[in-house]
Amino acid sequence: MASAPSSDDMFDEFLSRRGHETEPAGWEESYNKKQCPDCGGIQDSDATQCSVCGWSPAV
Repeated sequence: MASAPSSDDMFDEFLSRRGHETEPAGWEESYNKKQCPDCGGIQDSDATQCSVCGWSPAV
């Protein structure tokens, strides 16, 4: 018996069909620093949470 896709899967499919990226957000990296994708705050390379806005990558 097949199950219906979750609403997140349906939303991701809707967005990807229209050319949007649906991968989970992660740190942007430049040289030896990380940049928060949410606020743009610059972090050390070993950061696990943004010190500006508190964002952290989904686990």
